Amino acid sequence: MKRDQDNMDIHQIRAALPHRYPFLLVDRVLESVPGERLVGIKNVSVNEPFFQGHFPQRPVMPGVLLVEAMAQACGLLAFETEGEWPEGNKIFYLVGSDKVRFKRPVEPGDQVRMEVSILRRKRGIWVFDGIATVDGNTVAEAEIMCTMRDLTI
Repeated sequence: MKRDQDNMDIHQIRAALPHRYPFLLVDRVLESVPGERLVGIKNVSVNEPFFQGHFPQRPVMPGVLLVEAMAQACGLLAFETEGEWPEGNKIFYLVGSDKVRFKRPVEPGDQVRMEVSILRRKRGIWVFDGIATVDGNTVAEAEIMCTMRDLTI
């Protein structure tokens, strides 16, 4: 499936990513430049299942889920860059992250803006720069590594 517009709604995101509730962490793509960058958002609701235990007295989105959200945005950018969308048999796996930093907590009601850009691609490993912000303030940043694989059932 080829796409023509810059932004993606949830239906297009679900067509590309295998993740489903409660683990689909990209709600919309605002901007996409294949081969360069992608901007996605995650709307954080108080109803997120992880808030029950992290932390009941002061809900905070787990940092590893912020990294996962950025990794999902990286997968979307990689599919856009490849120029073809998965037909149910391709997936991007997160294979590593470096330079991970968390700057401030993400709480219910926040809208996380994830900006990811391609740094390099070598021997099937894609390396991305990711920055997550809320209201213009950086909440997390990471260098994220992914690789594409065929799904075998």
